[in-house]
Amino acid sequence: MLDPGIIDVIKVFTPATLAFFIGILITPFISHFLYTHRMWKKKAGKKGLGDGGKDTPLFNELHKGKEVGTPKMGGVIIWISALLTILFLWVLANIYPTFITEKLSFLSRDQTWLPLFTLLVGAIIGLVDDYFEVSGKSDYFAGGLSLLKRLMLVFVVSIGGAWWFYEKLEVSSVIVPFVGAFDIGLLFIPFFIIVMLGIYSSGVIDGIDGLAGGVFAVIFSAYGVIAFSQSQINLAAFCFVLVGGLLAFLWFNIPPARFYMSETGSMALTMTLGVVAFLTEQVILLPLIAFPLLITTTSNIIQVASKKIRGKKVFLIAPIHHHFEAKGWPGYKVTMRYWVISIIAAILGIIIALIG
Repeated sequence: MLDPGIIDVIKVFTPATLAFFIGILITPFISHFLYTHRMWKKKAGKKGLGDGGKDTPLFNELHKGKEVGTPKMGGVIIWISALLTILFLWVLANIYPTFITEKLSFLSRDQTWLPLFTLLVGAIIGLVDDYFEVSGKSDYFAGGLSLLKRLMLVFVVSIGGAWWFYEKLEVSSVIVPFVGAFDIGLLFIPFFIIVMLGIYSSGVIDGIDGLAGGVFAVIFSAYGVIAFSQSQINLAAFCFVLVGGLLAFLWFNIPPARFYMSETGSMALTMTLGVVAFLTEQVILLPLIAFPLLITTTSNIIQVASKKIRGKKVFLIAPIHHHFEAKGWPGYKVTMRYWVISIIAAILGIIIALIG
């Protein structure tokens, strides 16, 4: 008989491996669909933040040969491979119940229902946004859903998540490392919403080949390790099944990218990450574990504030990873260094979570 700890390790990493291979298998079909239907922006470039939506010539010059001809919606590989893995193991456990099949199924009300629901809602909203952006079939939604519309949708989903934590899971406290739990009562609800909106804003890290996929894989791995250390094995398995899907996506997203993650991936992952951080009670460590996401959002805020107050920019381009590109760093160098920073930040976060 295997040691229970070894069984838990198998439960966590088997679905992750399965999700990776499912992602690899479905990608040729998804890729064929995206290229056949020309699911890319019809005009390269983007509008700036905080400057009346003017064109960003420096960014457009750097990326003029990338955005047109490379499909968006590649993030569907991540959540479809995770969803298929979860459903396959759940169906297998119910149709052919054995010790092994029941152990491998990790769909549970207390640990995985909410993050799975959030993943799918974010994925669908993001998919609709991506579709409108690339199809051009709606004048009202030309260019996709506006930032305000997306923030409002995230806000609505966040209200539901906050209610679930507060009422269903009876969570109203926040754990501060080395200090302990602070019960903040009803303030937990607005705190949850603010965190969800903040983490969603970091989704703009998807802008260089391989960058977002690698960063998110490291972050979810870190929270998977933390969940495992808390004996939340189902949640740990959920985190690593997303890592499996992310690695499958990353296989095709490393330079030159076969497709981009875009909103259907980034919205699903950022919203789910917020929920996972609260489920592990390590949301205070989120800025450290997800440090690359933090600096992405912060650089945008600094850029917009500087334009408004000083009338000039701090960075050549925001977010900051594009600033490094504009300084002459090749995209792969920015990506690799972000991966290194992600790993170091994640390790530090895990250490603090384990000893704090």
